[in-house]
Amino acid sequence: MTGMKFGLSLMAATVIAVVILFPSPAEMTYGHLGMLMLALIVVAIMLGFPTAFTLMGLGMFFGWLAFDRDTEKILDLMVQRTYWVMSNDVLIAIPLFVFMGYIVERSNIIDKLFKSLALSLARVPASLAVATLVTCALFATATGIVGAVVTLMGLLAFPAMLRHGYEVRFSAGALTAGGCLGILIPPSILLIVYGATAGVSVVKLYAGAFLPGVMLTLLYVGYVMILAKIKPHLAPPVPEEELRIPPPPWAVTMMRAYNAPLLPALAKAFFSPARFKQARSAEGARPETGEVVAKFLSAVAPTAIFLLLAFISYRLWVPGSAGMPAPAPAAVEQPAAPAAAKAREPQPAGEAPQGAGEAREPEPPGSEPKDEAREPQELTGAADVPVQDTGSPREPEALGTDVESKAIAAHDFDWGLFFAGLAALAFTYCAWFYRRTDYKRVEIFQLLLTSFFPLALLILAVLGTIVFGLATPSEAAAVGSLGGVVLALAYRELTWGRLKESVFLTARTTAMVCWLFVGASVFSAAFALLGGQELLEKWVLSLDMTPTQFMILSQVIIFLLGWPLEWTEIIVIFMPIFLPLLGHFNIDPLFFGLLVALNLQTAFLSPPVAMAAFYLKGVAPPHVTLNQIFAGMMPFMGLQIVAIVILYVFPEIGLWLPNLLYR
Repeated sequence: MTGMKFGLSLMAATVIAVVILFPSPAEMTYGHLGMLMLALIVVAIMLGFPTAFTLMGLGMFFGWLAFDRDTEKILDLMVQRTYWVMSNDVLIAIPLFVFMGYIVERSNIIDKLFKSLALSLARVPASLAVATLVTCALFATATGIVGAVVTLMGLLAFPAMLRHGYEVRFSAGALTAGGCLGILIPPSILLIVYGATAGVSVVKLYAGAFLPGVMLTLLYVGYVMILAKIKPHLAPPVPEEELRIPPPPWAVTMMRAYNAPLLPALAKAFFSPARFKQARSAEGARPETGEVVAKFLSAVAPTAIFLLLAFISYRLWVPGSAGMPAPAPAAVEQPAAPAAAKAREPQPAGEAPQGAGEAREPEPPGSEPKDEAREPQELTGAADVPVQDTGSPREPEALGTDVESKAIAAHDFDWGLFFAGLAALAFTYCAWFYRRTDYKRVEIFQLLLTSFFPLALLILAVLGTIVFGLATPSEAAAVGSLGGVVLALAYRELTWGRLKESVFLTARTTAMVCWLFVGASVFSAAFALLGGQELLEKWVLSLDMTPTQFMILSQVIIFLLGWPLEWTEIIVIFMPIFLPLLGHFNIDPLFFGLLVALNLQTAFLSPPVAMAAFYLKGVAPPHVTLNQIFAGMMPFMGLQIVAIVILYVFPEIGLWLPNLLYR
């Protein structure tokens, strides 16, 4: 009801503003028609019309007016815009990542992950809330679908927190905030859509969004831990009896037979089982050798996996090793790059992209050459932002995969010392763990081994190949989809019904995104043809703002748009309005995209149209009200604003990793 009132109020305010500010129909110019398009799209969305088809309908109608009612021209525009969207290679990764998320969700791995993390973090304040946030962050790397994360965690974590006496608002805020992390943390669908809209490399966006995503997660975790420490009644500790895992009789016999703690006794029973078998035979019981093997492997597997990954990373990335040639002693002069290639070169932070707004898309195959006099150039001003080509892993501009640049990056950083330090830290921890471990820790390690590590390996396989330039996003997404199917098979959760449902949901989500792109492309082309883009640019430039003032204004507008609109609508409708202005203010589109991704998380946490609250309300117990969920979300929305400020003040948080890997 609150969301409906807000939507009706916004719609009424828009209509009143149009009636008061706009001239009479006889005095309207093309610029007024462009502004009327923006007002009508807000009203139509508030009325509940499908966004994609509303964009197409308004774009075709107003484009028909702009073409002096030439039906043939507007139909040609519709066909060309649809072909351009469907031939965009960047969008291929969307259905694959969406399918990976849905299939992982249905493999029930998240249930085991949450239970193992809850046991692992039982000693920290607000342990269940921290486990919820960490689970959501990990789940976000497997699926960027906010609704799926919030709904699933609402069924798993929310009842557990309420059962242990957690305050309703505290629990709801932690869960909804964690569920929205998928908007920012790679592989995020939002970053793919922004990259396709702005012509920014998706690979660089993924690398840049990683550290801000970790920063926001740590802000959430730190907040819930500090608040639980100050106000323990909000998140009571888990009772001790629920944390106790007594060792079974065979483990007690084994430790007594070898007169050693559990892990040394497991090692001795694994390599020399005679004494253990004799002790169990004296008790008239089976030796349980299978359990000994399973527990021993569970205890040593995490360290073995860590050391193996460190060794592989060292061999791949350290100069002079088998996987990475040493950097050349002197730079080789390269021939001058063509103008088209220069336009795609990454720009340093704070500099405008070269050639912004000048590139034109190629004609579709088989189409006739356009008559420049018949079709104004403004058509491509807002809709045809050049798209970064990620179709080949050999392009260093898009993927950062040329060997020389990676060698330079590796040479500048002492990777050998870094991995040696990690190995020493792991060895020290293992030595401590060897003496202090008990059956509970081994049991927790076994739970993590069957839940956390498979998902972590899948994430590393997907994100690692993208960030280090070993595969394009589409190729990595295909590997991730296959990995999700393998995980579901390994957990014996892959049935024909679940596979069919995942494919259906993937097709529905992908169709929605693609039609949104088609509608937004037609809408933006008509808007530019009417002169709306030029009118807005003149108005913004007439304000004589500094880059900081423009950045604050743009982020405030995006923040306010996040109240009534979803992120897809904001990206495909309003981003083409902001993007042409970035060059004037010398703002890097990559950095602007990271701020937008961080900002758009508020679209799911800002009442009254906060979709995360409605997702949670749909699976919450009846006594939990929507107002309680809204109240719990407010502090986390404030933390998001703090994160935006931190990222703006310290831009290297988002730009350090892309600069390190792809300069």
